Amino acid sequence: MIDQDVIERTLSVALRTGADFAEVYAEDKRNTSVSLDDGRIEQVTSGRDRGAGIRVIKGETTGFAHSSDLSESGLAEAARAAAAAASRGDGGARAVSLQPTTAHTVNTVDVLPETVPKVTKVEMLQRIDDAARSAGDEVVQVSAGYGDSRKRVLIANSEGVFVTDDIVRVLARISVVADGDAGMQTGFQSMGHTIGWEVFDPANDLYVDIDALARDAARQAIVKLGARPAPSGAMPVVIKNGTGGVLFHEACGHGLEADHIQKGASVYAGKTGELVASPLVTLVDDGTMAGEWGTLAVDDEGHETQRNVLIEDGVLTDYMWDHIRSRKAGRDPSGNGRRQSFMHLPMVRMTNTFVLDGPDDADEIVASTDHGVYVSHLGGGSVNTATGDFVFGMNEAYLIENGEITEPLREGNLIGNGPQVLRDIDMLADDFAMGNPGTCGKDGQGVPVGDGQPTLRVKSLTIGGTAA
Repeated sequence: MIDQDVIERTLSVALRTGADFAEVYAEDKRNTSVSLDDGRIEQVTSGRDRGAGIRVIKGETTGFAHSSDLSESGLAEAARAAAAAASRGDGGARAVSLQPTTAHTVNTVDVLPETVPKVTKVEMLQRIDDAARSAGDEVVQVSAGYGDSRKRVLIANSEGVFVTDDIVRVLARISVVADGDAGMQTGFQSMGHTIGWEVFDPANDLYVDIDALARDAARQAIVKLGARPAPSGAMPVVIKNGTGGVLFHEACGHGLEADHIQKGASVYAGKTGELVASPLVTLVDDGTMAGEWGTLAVDDEGHETQRNVLIEDGVLTDYMWDHIRSRKAGRDPSGNGRRQSFMHLPMVRMTNTFVLDGPDDADEIVASTDHGVYVSHLGGGSVNTATGDFVFGMNEAYLIENGEITEPLREGNLIGNGPQVLRDIDMLADDFAMGNPGTCGKDGQGVPVGDGQPTLRVKSLTIGGTAA
C-alpha cells in the first residue's frame, strides 16, 4: 500500500514535536453484501474504504488524525495534525528505522470471495429462502444476508514495527418468521469465518451447510409457536455448547480488559491470583484460532495475536492488554489492541473468548437437573463492567423437568452477576463448540469477535419470564 521509506518519513514528521511514540495504521478494505427479503433480492452492493490513521503519544496525551489520502503529502499533513494535538514544541528531527517482519500464519484462504461471481452469491440466498420455507407451512417470511470482505492492513510505529496482514471474512445471517395460533415467532441463525468461499465446500474442516442452517432457523421459529411463557425466579440453568459463549464475553470478558482494570471500573481489578470462578472454569482469549471470526495474525497495533489464559482452574491469571496499558504496566502487549477502522483509535478488545472443556457428560448434566431451564440459543445482552450485573435474552429455551428437556419457552431473560455465575458453574461438559459470529460494541466501535463453551450448568440463575 505504502512504501517503507514514505512510512519512515511520516513517522519522523509525527515525532517532530517531541512525542514519545508515533504509529501509522493503513488499510484498504473491499466488501460485498447481498440481501434477500420475502423471496426477493433487495440489494447487491460493493464498496471500498481506504485510508490511514496516525496516532501520536506524549506522556498521557494522545493525538490522532486520519486521512483517505495515502500520498506522502497527505500522510504528512495527518502526522502534523496528530503531533500538534499530542504535544507542543520542537523535538528536533528524529529518524525512524523500520524492521519489516512477517506475521505468523493463522488463516489460509483457498478461494477469495471476490473471485466468486455475484450471481453465485445471489443464488445462495435464494437457496436459503427455499430451504427455510421447506421446513413448514408456518413459515411466512424469510430474510437473509450475505457479506464478504478483504482487508489489507499495514501497521508501523516508531519502535520499529512494520508488519502487514490480509484478512478475509465471509458472513451469512438468516431470520425466519413463523405464524400460528399463538401469533408470530422468529428464528435466527448465522455463520461467519475468517476464511474464503471454501467454507461452503463440504471437504473443508470449517464447512457450513447453509441449507441446514436455514432449516434450523425455521425450526426455531416453528417450535416457539407452541411455546409457553418462561417462568420467573431463580433456578438451575443448563446452557448448550457453543451457544452461551456470549455470556462469558459480556459477563466477564469486558471486565478483564486492561483499560477497565486501570480505571478501576472492573470487578476483577486487583484480583490476579485469586479464586474468582468455579475450579472447573478455564477462560481463554485466543486470536490465533484458525478460521474463527475473531482471528487475526496481528492485532491492530502490529503485535502478534496469541493465546491468553485469563482464568485457570478458577484462578484469575491475567488481563488483556493493548500498547498503552501494557506500557504503563511495564509488560508486553497481549495482542488485544483492536480498532474498527483507520478512522478509529485502538483500544483493548477481545478476539475469540471461550471456556475450555470440563469433566462431565452433556446428557448427564441434563439428567441430573430435576427442575430448571435449558437454553439452546442465547440472545444478545448487556453488562455493567463495574458491578458484573447482566441481562441476556433467550432466543430458544426449554423447561427441564425430572431430568428431561420438555416444553419450549418464550419471552424470557437470564438475569445475573458475572462473578457470581462463574462461581456457580457446578457442571461442565467435554463437548466444546464455538458459537455464532458476533460484533462487539465498545465506545462506539464494533469489531468481529468469536466465543464458545461446552455445555454447562449454573446452579442458580434468575429467569425473568412472563408466566403468571
